[in-house]
Amino acid sequence: MKKIGIIANPNSGKDIRRLFSYAITIGNNEKANMVERMILGAQDLGVEKIYIMPDPYNIGSNIRNTLELNEELKADIEVLDIFLKNSWEDTVEAAEKMESLKAECIIVLGGDGTSRLLGKAHTQIPIISVSTGTNNVYPEFLEGTVAGMAAAAYCHYGEKDKYVHTDKSIDIYINGSHEDVALVDVAITNNRFVGSRAVWNIAEIKEVIVSRSHPSSIGFSSAIGVDTLCYPEDDFGYRMTIGEGKKSLLVPFSPGKMTPINVKDPIKMHLDQMYIYKSNHKGTLALDGERTVTFSEGDTLGFVIRRHGPKRIDVKKILEYAVKEGFFQRNT
Repeated sequence: MKKIGIIANPNSGKDIRRLFSYAITIGNNEKANMVERMILGAQDLGVEKIYIMPDPYNIGSNIRNTLELNEELKADIEVLDIFLKNSWEDTVEAAEKMESLKAECIIVLGGDGTSRLLGKAHTQIPIISVSTGTNNVYPEFLEGTVAGMAAAAYCHYGEKDKYVHTDKSIDIYINGSHEDVALVDVAITNNRFVGSRAVWNIAEIKEVIVSRSHPSSIGFSSAIGVDTLCYPEDDFGYRMTIGEGKKSLLVPFSPGKMTPINVKDPIKMHLDQMYIYKSNHKGTLALDGERTVTFSEGDTLGFVIRRHGPKRIDVKKILEYAVKEGFFQRNT
């Protein structure tokens, strides 16, 4: 039986940054519509079982009811039976549950922060990351039907190096203890409070560590991206000091806004080499755009870029492979 999972974060794309920028908002109704199209695209290409993460808005159950009412549901949809904590732990538990149920891949709807949690879970199931968040460096803007098609093709052909790649991640340590993980960027800030999590005051940022950087990316990684390129396949990343230095840049930290900053030249970080930051201030670490980890003055912070992130399915490459293999051909 061909089985996939779908994790739709109902809280993605709704944080306070919309008060300070022009970020898009994708409501839960549109997320539900996207998931419907994913299901329809996947089931018509052979997917028989679909697990969906539960949520307080009952997105999965409502989708199942709608498709049954319209007599369009062929696959068996199961909303996972897990106790909701209405926190990031729900995403991690859902991913682990889907792995135990032998789902072959997971479609994840959210932003960088949602995909980060799949890296935190350390599951071995390849993912298709679909953008519905604020910072969308890691996920892709994909039509739901296409994501479903790619998931079905993966179920049919299995894992191959041609279209599945293990991404980089950034491991974070405080005083030698592993604290958390980021996929794209870590911002060291002097703001002592997690609060609403989002960082909107750029003056708070002391340094940025990235696993990838490109000028087309919105968020902290763009501070390096407008100066130096680093691709997902590169076996290195960069770090950069913000607010000091003679180099002036215009950076798209948030949608619709170009922010002037002064920086020092970026410094390359090779894989598996730890960068040590001796903190002379209290603060928080923003992981993939969200303040998550607190630290104290005098703490020793460590950052290591490793190729230890999620396995990700390249949607275009899996579909191109499927075309070459005749996956979409039907005998008449």
